Amino acid sequence: MLATTQFATNFVILYLFLGIAGAYPTTFTVVNKCNHTVWPAISPRPITPMLSTTGFALAPGELSTIIIAIPPSWSGHLWARTLCANDINGKFACVTGDCSSSTVECDDGSATPPATLAEFTLNASSGQDFFKVSFLEGYNIPIMIEPKSGNGIGECTMVGCDVDLNSLCPSEAKLMRGSDCVACKNACS
Repeated sequence: MLATTQFATNFVILYLFLGIAGAYPTTFTVVNKCNHTVWPAISPRPITPMLSTTGFALAPGELSTIIIAIPPSWSGHLWARTLCANDINGKFACVTGDCSSSTVECDDGSATPPATLAEFTLNASSGQDFFKVSFLEGYNIPIMIEPKSGNGIGECTMVGCDVDLNSLCPSEAKLMRGSDCVACKNACS
């Protein structure tokens, strides 16, 4: 059984390493600080290049990380899928954040609510980077974005949510798995 308190101090953290255009590549370092496996997924916005991976498993533990190189002027979403498995026909699916690809890779799919989204627009107007954590598609697990500047300058701070919001979810919005709330649907769902 999945305990709703397991997320209280555990979350997925995304380190965003930013550099000067041409001097330092931008990378995402995804760290799973949960005590269970999560399946991060990445989806670019239209006319934005695909990344080297669009979905992968990330075992529990701070030492379980993956580093992804990001092209200049990239824009898209990253989210964590939970409670994933292959069915008897070999099709991959997740209870939260599924991308409907039937595989671990999401290709250009988007998150099926509920899912906490990390949103990015890199090297936008005036060369600035924009990022946020959004509950527009609901909430499944805490996500934090911690920017790190490759050149030692920058004014960005860590953003996101590092507490379990499922425990605060109104009963009509709860996505239940047995007796446990595993996600909170958005108001439109």
